Amino acid sequence: MIARDARRLRIGVLGCGPIAQIAHLEACRKARNAELRAICDVAEDLVERMAAVHQPARTYRDYDAMLADPDVEAILVAIADQFHFEMTLRAIDAGKHVLVEKPLGTTVEECLALRDRAAGTGLVIQVGNNRRFDPGVELARRFIREELGERIALKAWYYDSVFRYKMTDNLQPIPISSAHARRPEGHPKSDRRRYFLLTHGSHLVDMAALLGGPITSVRARLSVRFDSYCWFASLDHEDGTLGHIDLQVPIRGDFQEGFQVYGEHGSVSGRLHLPWFHKAGEVECFSARDRRYQRVLGEDAHTYKRQIEAFAATILDGVPQAGANLDYCLAAMRAMAAIARSAKTGEAVRLADVKGGV
Repeated sequence: MIARDARRLRIGVLGCGPIAQIAHLEACRKARNAELRAICDVAEDLVERMAAVHQPARTYRDYDAMLADPDVEAILVAIADQFHFEMTLRAIDAGKHVLVEKPLGTTVEECLALRDRAAGTGLVIQVGNNRRFDPGVELARRFIREELGERIALKAWYYDSVFRYKMTDNLQPIPISSAHARRPEGHPKSDRRRYFLLTHGSHLVDMAALLGGPITSVRARLSVRFDSYCWFASLDHEDGTLGHIDLQVPIRGDFQEGFQVYGEHGSVSGRLHLPWFHKAGEVECFSARDRRYQRVLGEDAHTYKRQIEAFAATILDGVPQAGANLDYCLAAMRAMAAIARSAKTGEAVRLADVKGGV
């Protein structure tokens, strides 16, 4: 049985599409300090099917009606990337806390506008970089902060696989679709260069900044061969750490996501699993001081549930925000835009100079 707190954050989920079905609706129900209060989608058939399974207290087809519900304290935005900005902005204006799927927006200007609108409101705005809540990543962050000393270098990589769906189709529930679902204009996913960088690159640049510190400039190269997109980017971090990130989508091999960090008193290496396995990453932290490794085993690794619990703990209990805040996500958007620009020009690009999108 799941132990539940007496006081739980009442969440309204916007969107009943694939990511809500696969991750967020179940995560809201399993979180110890959150409650699935409401769901909302323009597609009536999706709302009815999801309500039958997840049993929220209320259902809506009109977003403004859910925003006007005083019993809904926070909104979880689980819709297409192109709608994140508008729906998050409306939630902020309605006085709701927000957990929005990554990326926060599709341009630097959208992220800036959301940061400015949220400033001074006291609202918690968190972006769904769920990999932060892998227990292995949490161990790596803690070791880097407390034992590694000064950082020297970082490497991080993300390789999606042509075979990934052979695994995920078995792990995930069968998604239910609707002819009435709202979709972005055009076909955003057809621009694979942009889609891959926003969807997969957002994980990679967040991990690089999380473990290596703020990124100040990038120099990137892109190769497109055999329908595979390969970005190599060298990074300059604020503290002098030299970084390298490697994004390849897809590869003819197993899915891989990992990192290495080298420092004054030790090193960290990690390989993360697909999140749907709910298994902690294989992370080892080596201390040169005692010549010992640290690892985690047996920890709760439902990262979507744990990010909701951290979101709720910040709002209800004042726990410092562990998820990606607006500043982090603005920096991530700048990094992705800088990688895209550098890959075109061949020049190093300072994040502070970047505008637009990828």
